[in-house]
Amino acid sequence: MDEAGVRTVGDAFKTLFHELHDKLREQVRGLDQGTLNWRPLPKANSIAVLVTHSLGSEREMIRAVRSVASDRDRDSEFKVEAEAADLLGLLDQADRELDEHLAGLTVEDLTQDRPRKDQEPKPGLLWLISNYGHAREHLAQIELTKQLYDSRT
Repeated sequence: MDEAGVRTVGDAFKTLFHELHDKLREQVRGLDQGTLNWRPLPKANSIAVLVTHSLGSEREMIRAVRSVASDRDRDSEFKVEAEAADLLGLLDQADRELDEHLAGLTVEDLTQDRPRKDQEPKPGLLWLISNYGHAREHLAQIELTKQLYDSRT
């Protein structure tokens, strides 16, 4: 892969993640704190948790791809309660950080194995692909959680 290929890949992931962030904004915008923090089952995750966790995972992933240390506290993501403004702020921050890291993406970032916490090292491109899929799964969970909340009797 050459530098032009890196730019193409970086631009593609920038588009994909920004579109995903916009879809998350659509789900969060206008929801009250009760809805955002409601859990459909005792061990299920709320919309606030799913957004926070998705963005925490994304941030850790892009930092790993760029070989930048991460201070992520994954466990705390599952205890969070938030208001819409908090989550929208996290999404804005995620856009900025993603843009910064993708702008500096190198051939080595995409092709060389990158460690990520306690997981086996993988090429950066594989981390980008798998994390995007992970985030899309959580978007679907958020959509379903909203439907369940709206259909309570």
